[in-house]
Amino acid sequence: MQPSDLNDLSVVNAIPAHIWRAAPDGAIQFVNRQWMDYTGLSQEESQGWGWVSGNVIHPDDLPGLLDTWRRVLAAGQPDEAEARVRRFDGEYRWYLIRAVPVHDQSGELVGWYGTNTDIEDRKRAELEYRQIIDAIPQLIAALSPDGKVLYANKSVLEYSGLHATDLAADDFRLRIFHPEDVERLKEERQRGLERAVPFELEMRTRHHDGLYRWCLIQYKPVLDEGGRIRRWYATGTDIDDRKRAEDRIKNENLVLREEINRASMFEEIVGTSEAVRAVLRQVSKVAPTDSTVLIAGETGTGKELIARAIHHGSARSARAFVTVNCAAIPPSLIASELFGHERGAFTGALQRRQGKFELADGGTIFLDEVGELPGDTQMALLRVLQEREFERVGSSRPQKVDVRVIAATNRDLQAAVDERMFRSDLFYRLNVFPIDVPSLRERPTDIPLLVEYFVHRFAKRAGKKITGIGAATLDVLREYPWPGNIRELQNVIERAVIVSDTNMLTVDERWLVKRRPAAPQTTPLENDLLAHERARVEAALTESNGRVSGPGGAAARLGMPRSTLESKIRSLKVDKHRFRKEATEKPQSPRRA
Repeated sequence: MQPSDLNDLSVVNAIPAHIWRAAPDGAIQFVNRQWMDYTGLSQEESQGWGWVSGNVIHPDDLPGLLDTWRRVLAAGQPDEAEARVRRFDGEYRWYLIRAVPVHDQSGELVGWYGTNTDIEDRKRAELEYRQIIDAIPQLIAALSPDGKVLYANKSVLEYSGLHATDLAADDFRLRIFHPEDVERLKEERQRGLERAVPFELEMRTRHHDGLYRWCLIQYKPVLDEGGRIRRWYATGTDIDDRKRAEDRIKNENLVLREEINRASMFEEIVGTSEAVRAVLRQVSKVAPTDSTVLIAGETGTGKELIARAIHHGSARSARAFVTVNCAAIPPSLIASELFGHERGAFTGALQRRQGKFELADGGTIFLDEVGELPGDTQMALLRVLQEREFERVGSSRPQKVDVRVIAATNRDLQAAVDERMFRSDLFYRLNVFPIDVPSLRERPTDIPLLVEYFVHRFAKRAGKKITGIGAATLDVLREYPWPGNIRELQNVIERAVIVSDTNMLTVDERWLVKRRPAAPQTTPLENDLLAHERARVEAALTESNGRVSGPGGAAARLGMPRSTLESKIRSLKVDKHRFRKEATEKPQSPRRA
């Protein structure tokens, strides 16, 4: 390049900044006097790419500067970079290097003009500032105007386990923030960076141990004299405890909404029979305690309803009531569902997850169909009952928990113990206070009350007015054995209300006949043995006035454990309540809890 290409070479040489011109390919064509005086290189030595081989740029800064220069040449857009430039005496000083493209009248790129401005004082001030913010125990990072990380303080590096050189990597944000949050907040962050006003985001940051914690990231801009963004400073504050508390309250609210929305029989106990009153007496006794309860009964008898009644009558009623249907969860996932898991514990475990026991901390957990738990989970549950602690899947660190356990089963757990299908030690831990919920067949006098209750509920929901129930319909409902118990009755009444065209409720008997269970096939000898066994049990219950346990109870009279007799009573379908002397008080109105 010829100096005549510049309007006035003397003026250019008088400017207190290094000025240079380069060809379209980036090769230097001209440098001014200030450049030559500072570097000690002649015009000829500075031509082409001499500045690369002449140790003009600090060795640590040269690779990054070359990458930036190649990117600028490819983009054809103005840009800038910071690097240390060697003075003629060997000392390096920080310079801001700016490059601007030059185009001819046709718009074709014909070269580049550039300036190097001394920023040593500013960099020294920044270094001092970095030393200050390194001492601050908070996550702090400096960003370029477009959001690229320029510097992160010591707290960030110690927290994340990353090195300072990792900050320049393209995947830096994915390595320190949860991938879901990076994608979720991508547009919101970009909008914030385009405005010169502070903004904040809540994101999960990766700790050096691989776990994510919630942080509040606050972005504040630093503006130059012209109001342009020169830097962004981002500070991170750990809010994980707050977020967990919010999640716990959210989960408790979800449980509460579920209770409110479940407008069905299983939110109220309806009945005046002695069988129902006996159960309610047990509930009133055990509810105020913290004892573990085992509720036994056929499917559809309302075991969860009894569990809720116990919870609502306890000191834990203001806390969560968490239900788990053990039979509805695959055996491979039940441990994770109950106790939670750590990140990476198994394929798909991208984040640490709380289990049901943690969600129920301080409250009650209801384990429905507990007899379906696999062996290893039975052992873990036993540990919770004994030591009040558990371990998340993938962790060896024990977690303390304060939870009342109420379990339920429609199986004969004593028989399962005898067959080695259920741990005996766990059975005894669960069976602290057993409650047997009677089947609908054992409380036929409650059927009219239940039918009336369901008719009122479903008619109101359907916007219908039903004023009566046919006598024939009630007879049919009384005679049906109800293998599905109250749940089946509820469904039948709901169906009858839906199809009803008059104010008199009727039930199509065909709905029931098809579902009537077939009688089991037994041999005459088996029938004789069962009849003899039933007679022995009923005789003992008669003598004990229906009492099973205690010195004068039927179990003692038969010389067998109480749990074994309870198992026999259920398998023989003996109604133990009918052997009790009827109370002299008048029948009460339907009980609701």
